[in-house]
Amino acid sequence: MTQMTSPRFMTCNLCEAMCGLRVEVEGDRIRSLRGDDDDVFSRGHVCPKAHALREVYEDPDRIRKPRVRVGSSWRDATWDEAMDIAATKLREIRKRHGKDSVAVYIGNPNVHTHRGTMGAALLAGALGTKNRYDANSQDSNPRLFACMQMYGDALAMAVPDIERTDYLLVLGANPAASNGSMWVLGDPKKRFADVRARGGKIVLVDPRRTETASWCTEHHFIRPGGDAALLLALLHVVFEEGLARIDGVIATRVSELRAICKDLSPERVADPIGIGADAIRTIARELARTKRAAVYSRVGVCQNEFGPVASWLVEALNIVTGHFDREGGVMFTEAAADIGPLARRIVGNHWGRWRSRVRGLPELLGALPSSVMAEEMETPGPGQIRALVCLAGNPVSSTPNGPRLERAISKLDFVLGVDFYSNETTRHAHVLLPPKHVFEVGNYDLLLSRFSVRNIAKYSPPIVETNDDTRDDWSIAVELAARIHARPARRAIIAAARKAPERFIDMLLRTGPRRTSLREIERAQHGIDYGPLERSKETRRANLAPEALAGDIPRVSKWLDDQRGELVMIGRRHVRSNNSWLHNVRSLAKGPDRARLMIHPLDATRLSLTNGAAVHIKSRAGEATIHIEITDEVMPGVVSLPHGFGHQAASSTLRVAGALPGVSANTLTDEMHVEPVIGTSILNGVPVKVTAAT
Repeated sequence: MTQMTSPRFMTCNLCEAMCGLRVEVEGDRIRSLRGDDDDVFSRGHVCPKAHALREVYEDPDRIRKPRVRVGSSWRDATWDEAMDIAATKLREIRKRHGKDSVAVYIGNPNVHTHRGTMGAALLAGALGTKNRYDANSQDSNPRLFACMQMYGDALAMAVPDIERTDYLLVLGANPAASNGSMWVLGDPKKRFADVRARGGKIVLVDPRRTETASWCTEHHFIRPGGDAALLLALLHVVFEEGLARIDGVIATRVSELRAICKDLSPERVADPIGIGADAIRTIARELARTKRAAVYSRVGVCQNEFGPVASWLVEALNIVTGHFDREGGVMFTEAAADIGPLARRIVGNHWGRWRSRVRGLPELLGALPSSVMAEEMETPGPGQIRALVCLAGNPVSSTPNGPRLERAISKLDFVLGVDFYSNETTRHAHVLLPPKHVFEVGNYDLLLSRFSVRNIAKYSPPIVETNDDTRDDWSIAVELAARIHARPARRAIIAAARKAPERFIDMLLRTGPRRTSLREIERAQHGIDYGPLERSKETRRANLAPEALAGDIPRVSKWLDDQRGELVMIGRRHVRSNNSWLHNVRSLAKGPDRARLMIHPLDATRLSLTNGAAVHIKSRAGEATIHIEITDEVMPGVVSLPHGFGHQAASSTLRVAGALPGVSANTLTDEMHVEPVIGTSILNGVPVKVTAAT
């Protein structure tokens, strides 16, 4: 008897857009997948990645049974055997070398599922190690730190109220590729188009004329690392011309901020950053004089020479121009399930409680910068990393100087991976545990819903039931934690914890601002829209010149004096990719080579290079041979290479990705090159030399 297909509704969790999907399901098979026209937030919009959910679910390379290494090969194992081996090895290493001898790396996908978020936190806590790492030190730590220093809360991040703004200044962000980052947009293209349709203006500042540039009114090239200087010059104009109007916040150290930017006029910064003084003054005046305006920055700013300083100055500029916590400016989302208060109690707003053993870089929110992992594995002594637990991550591909880290990981006593795939990192694992696909488990966007441009709530129930030998992230974490501590009552612990994630979400919803329940959210298959963003009910306070950040301003002045036109490398994103994975999905991998090195025609002519030619690119940390694309999409003096490519080493387990050309930008990024405030990796503005390949 043929089963009838039935539509199920869910939210895509591959990026931060939170697009609704309509999925036709027949038993455990997916018949079709498309955008949900009735979704309260995305209204039918999806990007190419959404269709990849089905292909990942069906991917023959996806791991569906626990695996255990035997010499240089793998064999399938039962969950009990694999868990027992992993827990025994981790217990032995911790007993012999101490808790800090086991490191944990938490990859970005954990943020996109409440079970992954909770499971990763539980397991890291159970391990009790100070050697905890995550993707934030290559990504969002500068903004988290800036908000912590200014507002006393790392999660106090306001987002542009794009639905009502009339002027938007975008720095180092590419929503056309990312669909919004720490800014949940739904259908980003339409929201940008709506601003222009009502007569608004969008100004993009970026070293590359990205895909987002076509959505904007104007685009300005900027020298990588120049964002902090630009923001200081904008503030200089606002103060100098009497345009400051602080509103919506109780601000302190205003005079200190005014003094900081006094000598950094548009004329002072123009030549080094590559933007004319007149253009800088025009932007400052337009921003300050437009009633509803906002400034937004993202990865390109966070990953450059002055990530924390520039992130602070973005917040300060929004405040000083009167656009903080105001309609059309930047506002705070009122999440139906607000994890903020609990996170503040459990994680706190901490910085520098301990430092890395070798280089002395500070922890932030309980994690050390990932750039120190290799040296912490290689350097003997108490606290040396001897084992790694990698949760849905691929640090070999996504952290600076990946080749060095891979060599260090390959020599560890034990590596445990929790992942769909055997990738560049997890191919070195001794035990590999496969988590369930999002189709098979419920999901609530616990963290991402804090950054939405509308107050919404959506829950995705499981849409298929399968008989494969996978377990969800939370169950894996609970059982590992119980086994590591050898608790005799672990079966009871695991049984009791099985439904904890949904119960936790339900508790947050019942005690949250909407006083709703998980059941009510689930019944609303297309989500619930609680309306546009609203002004905060609490009084906000802001320190406009935090000492930890203001102390780095002299380095900005020195950077301005030191610019000599050196060739530097930046990364880039693409809408058909997602960090270091999804390259094994055929529909996304097909088409032209997206891993080429972009170079400006003037630089190509100077170096006697022709389009499509192979070149040798070298940095302090590494070197590679890559084909080039000559384009005026990048500014002179800048080359662009995406990270996450170069899967040839894992070609036997990632057969589609392994056949793609290219190398990862993190073959060239420098693990020793970090900004000095919190140790964020500098992944944009990496000095390189390019020559014709012989």
